[in-house]
Amino acid sequence: MKKNNRFYITTAIDYVNGRPHIGNALEKVQADVLARYHRAKGEEVWFLTGTDEHGAKIARGAHALGKDPKEFVDETSRGFRKMKETLNLSWDDFIRTSDQERHWPGVQKLWRKLDKAGKLYKKSYRGLYCVGHEAFVTEKDLVDGKCRDHQKEPEVIEEENYFFKLSDYSEEIGKKIESGQLAIVPESRKNEILSLIRSGLEDVSFSRPAKDLSWGVPVPDDSEHTMYVWCDALTNYISAIGYGRDEKNFESWWASDEVVHVIGKDILRFHAAIWPGMLLAAGLALPKKIIVHGFITVEGEKISKTVGNVVDPVDLVEKYGVDPVRYYLLREIPSGEDGDFSFKKFEERYNGDLANGLGNLVARVATLGEKVSPMPMQENEDVTKEIERVRTLAHTYTESFRLNEALGAIWELISYGDKYINDTKPWTIKDDPSVLQMIIANAALSIDAIRELVEPFLPGTAEKIREQICIERDSIKIKRGNVLFPRL
Repeated sequence: MKKNNRFYITTAIDYVNGRPHIGNALEKVQADVLARYHRAKGEEVWFLTGTDEHGAKIARGAHALGKDPKEFVDETSRGFRKMKETLNLSWDDFIRTSDQERHWPGVQKLWRKLDKAGKLYKKSYRGLYCVGHEAFVTEKDLVDGKCRDHQKEPEVIEEENYFFKLSDYSEEIGKKIESGQLAIVPESRKNEILSLIRSGLEDVSFSRPAKDLSWGVPVPDDSEHTMYVWCDALTNYISAIGYGRDEKNFESWWASDEVVHVIGKDILRFHAAIWPGMLLAAGLALPKKIIVHGFITVEGEKISKTVGNVVDPVDLVEKYGVDPVRYYLLREIPSGEDGDFSFKKFEERYNGDLANGLGNLVARVATLGEKVSPMPMQENEDVTKEIERVRTLAHTYTESFRLNEALGAIWELISYGDKYINDTKPWTIKDDPSVLQMIIANAALSIDAIRELVEPFLPGTAEKIREQICIERDSIKIKRGNVLFPRL
């Protein structure tokens, strides 16, 4: 049962050691669809994203450029913030972990909560440290002695750290995931994390010596240590909404009907094991759902600066437009799985689905309908049945994070609209405007339904459709406009 009609959705915060790439764009666009979809349902939505700005890699990168770390992250975070405009994203807030006013109070409060609960302890530790991940790894994480993601051998580091007693929470976290109290989507990722949890969660390193890591949040009451990534970065989901500085706002949003994290599969363990453990130890509620997407390859190859196949979303948008880029990411990439990007497939999708599909249907109806506009609303039972069938499918797929399938369902309605026009042949009707108006009215009704359903996915296109085919109360007004998607 709905309690407060609120929907709180977050993405992972991006690490600012480079420019945004198409993988970053995928996650933001997927979350944006869900945020817009829930707003359209009349829910109060808060959509959070941001940047992860601490760590040794950032400090080294800044030093290599002769810059102060703060100056460096101020510059690099701008590129991620600009994605809002580039991809027409509707986020409500952008949190930065270097923000000492908004983020640090929540981080320090959570640390103290964990410490007071007796869940932090100090010990000397010798472990394998992956510089690429800025994380300690175990032998189980390696393939032939190398990090599976970065293809480099980890460094062996021995130092005194604070540790968090994650091992205390293996059973409780497992039960909450199994019961669906903490839903993991898709099912394959749920099974993956349950397998890891059943093997027993180990305590995790929670700090680094300040002499080795000075760029970060200091451990409260211990200036010799800097907080490690877990308490620093993961806490953004609650610090942004007021934890540690505006408790009323925090409690209100964290108690939303749905609290959803959208993340990549490579950080599933952090979000479905370490983060829940921290929240349980602090006496805080868990998020309701973790939605996990896969990776994007480029022409079958892993995205790599070395290979030189990094695809810049800004360049893509400049060449093809915002909504074609959003459409490709949402339609071609299976929502919960890996997918591939290629310019050939992009242009095939553009010409086939957008130019010849949606764009062509709108142009046909606008051209024919402008001649008999305005007209009264008239409904054909077969047309309304098909609209309702597709609407139900699209909603079901969107709710279950099958966004590519939701778009597939909407495109069924586009095909139906084309067939309806071909079957009724309105261009042949010369002497009976009432019959022509009836045909056009039903075609317009289909397009208006398409516009409504496609709006979370292609918001700019939905707006352009409404400018050409507008239904208000019982009247339909049609005015032909520019071609939505000129053929490439």
